[in-house]
Amino acid sequence: MSWFAALRDTARTGLTLDRALTDPKRAARGAVAVALVLFPTLAVGGPRLATSAAMGAFIAGTATFQRSFRPRASLAVAAGIGLGTSTFLGYLAAGVPGAFPALLALWAFGAGLAWAVGPTAGVVAANTLAVMLVVVQLPVSALAAFGHGLVCSLGGLAQAAVITLWPIGSWTVQREALADTYAELADYARRLRQDPTAHVDPAPFMTARRAAALTPWQDRHRPPEMRGLRGVAERIRPTLAALADPKVGAPEEGPERDRARAVLAAAAEAMDALAKAVRTGDPLQLPRSAPALTLAVPVEGPELRGAARRAARRLAGLLRKAADTLERGDEDTISTPVVGTGGALRKPPLFRMLPVAARALSRQLQPRSAVFQHAVRLTAVVTLAYLLARLAGFEHGYWAPMTAAMVMRPDFAQTYSRGVARLAGTTVGVAVSTLVVQLAHPGECVLAALAVLCIGVAYLTLRTGYALMTVGVSSYVVFLLGLQAGNPLVTAVERVGLTLLGGSVALLVYALFPTWQTARLGERLAEWLAAAGRYAAAVLDVYEHPAAPRGREVRAALLDSREARSELLQAMQRADAEPGRHASGLPGVSRRQLDRARAAVGHLGRVAVLLEAHLPVADAEPVPGTAEFAEELRLATALAAAALLTDRPVEFGAVREAHVRLEERLAAAPASVQRDVVRSSARLLLQALRDLERALRGGGTATPTQYGQESTAR
Repeated sequence: MSWFAALRDTARTGLTLDRALTDPKRAARGAVAVALVLFPTLAVGGPRLATSAAMGAFIAGTATFQRSFRPRASLAVAAGIGLGTSTFLGYLAAGVPGAFPALLALWAFGAGLAWAVGPTAGVVAANTLAVMLVVVQLPVSALAAFGHGLVCSLGGLAQAAVITLWPIGSWTVQREALADTYAELADYARRLRQDPTAHVDPAPFMTARRAAALTPWQDRHRPPEMRGLRGVAERIRPTLAALADPKVGAPEEGPERDRARAVLAAAAEAMDALAKAVRTGDPLQLPRSAPALTLAVPVEGPELRGAARRAARRLAGLLRKAADTLERGDEDTISTPVVGTGGALRKPPLFRMLPVAARALSRQLQPRSAVFQHAVRLTAVVTLAYLLARLAGFEHGYWAPMTAAMVMRPDFAQTYSRGVARLAGTTVGVAVSTLVVQLAHPGECVLAALAVLCIGVAYLTLRTGYALMTVGVSSYVVFLLGLQAGNPLVTAVERVGLTLLGGSVALLVYALFPTWQTARLGERLAEWLAAAGRYAAAVLDVYEHPAAPRGREVRAALLDSREARSELLQAMQRADAEPGRHASGLPGVSRRQLDRARAAVGHLGRVAVLLEAHLPVADAEPVPGTAEFAEELRLATALAAAALLTDRPVEFGAVREAHVRLEERLAAAPASVQRDVVRSSARLLLQALRDLERALRGGGTATPTQYGQESTAR
């Protein structure tokens, strides 16, 4: 993609508006919290103190709208503390010549590193940087600086108090995440009817897992029908794949394949009904065309046999379990704890996450890290914009670095789309609000009311588009700063010019010092290959040691593989928006070869899913030779991942030799469903590794559609 095309597409994305609106009640609640802080502070402390309080309340409220499943009140409190700290330190530094630029650079670097913790932390940290620039204008005493920081934190406390006293849709996000999982399973079942080797989208499963991580209080008070359903969904996914696969499930053609398609269609309709019931909280109503509780035993027509019949019966049992959970709120349904006890994930309080956040930050303190590069880039952009505005003699020079801080993101597409949207939205917002001030000459109370109204609009349009939201935010800041003395028209012209300056500096610096996702595709593919190998090996181990407690090991390996695949898909999606003719991020490997290699690794992971669907019970007969084959597979995929990154040939000769030994031992073993599943799956694994070798040599004929086109992460 050329630079012109990339800039055109990102600009179009930034200016695109969606009709979706944030929940009006939540938007009104956030605006009410701002009003509860703004008007009393204005009456008692005056305009300058009211500005600090209102900015703190606004940014703390914005933090609660980020995609996070943590308690909203704790997010508001954490954001308020960060805002108060940045304000206090900013005011202190403003009184010391040369200290404020140094503090600004240090704070910008920390705000950039905050993306290592997560998007919510990164956005909140950037907002604290913006507040520091807005409210810190003139030197004040240390006591006054403490007062400004305190009232800024008070805004976060006010948001937390209003959220606690006025709860809205307490379980909406959890319901939506769980319902999306069942909806994706329903779509997956329909895709399997046409393409037996289709892939499932991992994003809903990952989102549901994050949503299921609760505090102890949440776990005690969540709706009973939401307990255990995620664990059932995790087991349904491999069961669907095992039923549809022509190698270990129903035959590729014939009456049994027709029966399998009918079962998949019925299961899809049943899971649609489950998704609707979870999303709305209404009673479950299974359609008549979806006899979910008798899928494996048809009234008439051909029956499924062998492993396919076993998968269908397991699917029927899982759907029955999910239906019973919704109808009775059964607390004994399966759940897969990862941390904590009691059968549920428990999310620790924010203060207990500090060591985790510290470890995440320490891992990013290396020059090759995308987060570290973003932190360096953000520091340079903010400091440069601030110094340029000061050298130009602008009275409101903070607007340039504030714009730069709000525009910068770790990847090209977000930075440029937000940059264009910010420039357009700020220009319109400042022009309209300044015109209102010039024509109406509103008093302090009216200006404060207009500021609160603009905040409500900004909260309401968070999902509509960044450009429209920026109009509301810019108008809010203009009305808020209009409480202080100054010529509104001159100030408006300055703000528009400084917005253009800050945005231009941000976009130019990113172009000169980019972080291309394309260059990291090879690394992401290698991580996924190693993770998929560990997952397949962990599942194979269970077949030789069915009595050993390996559930946690299999689960952890599955999550690692899913996370690695999701990161690769996201990186490829971002790479498609980048300019230039980048290849695959691997020496001597084209993007087409990378796609073929991705399809082969996807096939490897899919075979592991099929194996997991037929895991033997604890008292089953062991399948000899699987542990040795699993160890060779784990080691070979790890070595292949390293070879990808060091430009060495990828080969799996040791796995082929281990497969010969496995076939000999399987031939001597007594007949069983588990033995047949291992034999078929091992051959499929070997085929996937062979296709990976061919793809990276450039001579493979495998294409992504051979194993089912992988869906992109949502």
